[in-house]
Amino acid sequence: MHAELRWPEGGGVMLGSTKYCDGKHDTIKPGGSGVCVATDHVDAVYERVVAAGAEVVDKPFTTDYGSYSFTARDTEGNLWTFGTYRGAP
Repeated sequence: MHAELRWPEGGGVMLGSTKYCDGKHDTIKPGGSGVCVATDHVDAVYERVVAAGAEVVDKPFTTDYGSYSFTARDTEGNLWTFGTYRGAP
């Protein structure tokens, strides 16, 4: 399995399932990663994630460092956080 995500706000990510890997990637265990994605559209992304049936770990909230974000788990157990925090200036 392989996917390429192009984010409307710029940038992109390539993903691959660990289930069918060989070589250096076959040592990665499913559910062993977390990804943070910066977006100004947290509520819209949240609605899409919920509609797709993902497991929501944290509903949208504002963190102590000011990011409005939520976290969901994909079918392999990996965590995805979508939030407004874009890193330190």
